[in-house]
Amino acid sequence: MTLSGKAALAGVLGWPVGHSRSPRLHGFWLERHGIDGAYVPLPVRPEDFAQAVSALPLLHLRGANVTVPHKEAAAALCDSMDDHAKRLGAVNTLVFSEGQIHGANTDGAGFLDNLRQGAPGWRAESGAAVVLGSGGAARAVIVALLDAGVPELRLANRTRAKAEALAESFGGPIRVFDWGDWTRVLDGAGLLVNTTSLGMQGQPPLEIALDALPGAAVVNDIVYQPLETELLRMAAGRGNRVVDGLGMLLHQARPGFEAWFGVRPEVDEALRDFVLQG
Repeated sequence: MTLSGKAALAGVLGWPVGHSRSPRLHGFWLERHGIDGAYVPLPVRPEDFAQAVSALPLLHLRGANVTVPHKEAAAALCDSMDDHAKRLGAVNTLVFSEGQIHGANTDGAGFLDNLRQGAPGWRAESGAAVVLGSGGAARAVIVALLDAGVPELRLANRTRAKAEALAESFGGPIRVFDWGDWTRVLDGAGLLVNTTSLGMQGQPPLEIALDALPGAAVVNDIVYQPLETELLRMAAGRGNRVVDGLGMLLHQARPGFEAWFGVRPEVDEALRDFVLQG
């Protein structure tokens, strides 16, 4: 599509950012809806981040996504933030309007939307949720699950102290388990979520025994390279419903696209296929 001089502009801030699938994702939606707009990668070094963000409204960008390693730095630059961003201290979506910067964190909502689309009928109250990992992605997933009403959240991390600190910071029905204590952590669970990099291409495998996991439990891996991780393959092989991680990326992008371009886009198989081909 040929852009006019009035094209709506947005992008993704990261370092590095060349691997990001967001330009392909947003480009698909722009083309689908015939929008006069563009979404571009914005590689910015950490030491230049604040200056770069302040310049974007001057260049008439309507906003930007924020990825590693800038999410916490972005929060410090916002004039206002949504509740999730405040609680997480991290922002993944910036909206520029009338000289103000509004920050949002849509990772948790993207996680839940992906889960509900990939496992129709899943309910938070159906059983304990198990979360593996204590990084930034885990924080977003934990907040989303607690807000959704899980009766118990079981947290396991290779460094137990990090999991305990995370549980203390959020409060609520969180129990910390030792890494590898799979029988206790999975017994009676309704959901298992891997937020670690284990199982990702180029990373060590996630070594886990699923024997104690109920057959009705849903298993989600937020990794999407590869799309079917060893965890998902094992879970599907024993009859569990599985949800891959690509949908979280796709769903978390929807609020930003709507804010910048004025259309609430859909996540469907055509979009998934297009993004995977990139």
